[in-house]
Amino acid sequence: MLFCLNDFLRSVANTIDVVETDIFGVPTNHSKRIAYISSKIAVELGLPIQDVFDLISFAILHDNGASLKVLHDSLRGDSKERLSLIENMQEHCIIGEENIKHYPFLNTHHNIIKYHHERYDGSGFFNIAGDDIPVMSQIINFADTLDLNYDLRNVKKSSSFEERIVDFIEQQRNKFFSTQIVDAFFNVIEEDNFWDKLSNQVIEAALKEDTPSFSKDLTYEQIHNVTKTFSKIIDAKSQFTQAHSAGLADKVERMAAFYDINHEDKMKLLIAADLHDLGKLAVKNDILDKPGNLTREEFEEIKAHPSVTRSCLQEIKGFQDIAEWAGNHHEKLDGTGYPRGLSSNQLDFHSRLLACLDIYQALREERPYRKEMSHIEAMTILRRMANENLIDAEIVKDIDNIFREER
Repeated sequence: MLFCLNDFLRSVANTIDVVETDIFGVPTNHSKRIAYISSKIAVELGLPIQDVFDLISFAILHDNGASLKVLHDSLRGDSKERLSLIENMQEHCIIGEENIKHYPFLNTHHNIIKYHHERYDGSGFFNIAGDDIPVMSQIINFADTLDLNYDLRNVKKSSSFEERIVDFIEQQRNKFFSTQIVDAFFNVIEEDNFWDKLSNQVIEAALKEDTPSFSKDLTYEQIHNVTKTFSKIIDAKSQFTQAHSAGLADKVERMAAFYDINHEDKMKLLIAADLHDLGKLAVKNDILDKPGNLTREEFEEIKAHPSVTRSCLQEIKGFQDIAEWAGNHHEKLDGTGYPRGLSSNQLDFHSRLLACLDIYQALREERPYRKEMSHIEAMTILRRMANENLIDAEIVKDIDNIFREER
């Protein structure tokens, strides 16, 4: 299918920013500001338009490895302490580089994410110095360093705040940053509205306006390779869901083979499984990891996550079925599900299948309020739900037949 990279990139930008804001306390729209600043510098340096687009993609994805479990286990303290720690751990650079190996960049690039914390004088994680650091990595490091050290949402041209930022950059010339990038940025900030466009109110529209438009002809298999990466980012938000989407996708694939579902629908279902919990990135970790009962307000926040998933995915051309199935994974046949309260005649087979498998997969995993369940224990709950006309009874029987040998 003709896959619009811009549509997907906008959805990715929103998810990455939500993760960073909740886990690390980074100001909202962090990745969008890095992307916008990077694109301006790239254009000033005369990078080809395809490289400008790829740089925007890298900038949005630069901290994609920062929410994974290997890092979760090392994070303690308040959000500022966690942010300080994560920015001083090379693991998130290595993991982030590995995660984007299947991303459909327009040109071939190497180690952009891995080296995005390298400093021009060689004092970064990997001690790469000077022009041995990829220029895209240098640009991202420049923008990232500024946004982490200053509140770029509220800079006014010709203010003392701007002067402090300029002084800091000048002090780091040929230390943190190359002269080439410093001079390019100084030219960029001469634009009348540059600082204004970094505000939360304007940054998304500004980035959209400045991002070149590209689509790429990809198979659903290639798209699935991309979405598998983002399922890791989604699941890593909570320590209790580290393999949830991967486990769901595995079960979807086995059930699709059992039902002889056509290849295109099978691939769409796998992508829907990868991304079905995208909306949970907008739910606070305090709620996701709460060991006790949720308050009514907390449960309402949880109930909103399929709507967020749907709204993100339906903006991507060709993802209409995927958005529908993913957005329906908490609906019930009797109309008591959420978020839309759909009933049996409004829920197609694929929506029903994903909903049943999502419940089964969740029951087989540990949660903050219970231990993981065996197959027998999980099936007891699924059968009860089927008897109450909440989920599809025939699909429940088939789940039992296919997975009953699993303990």
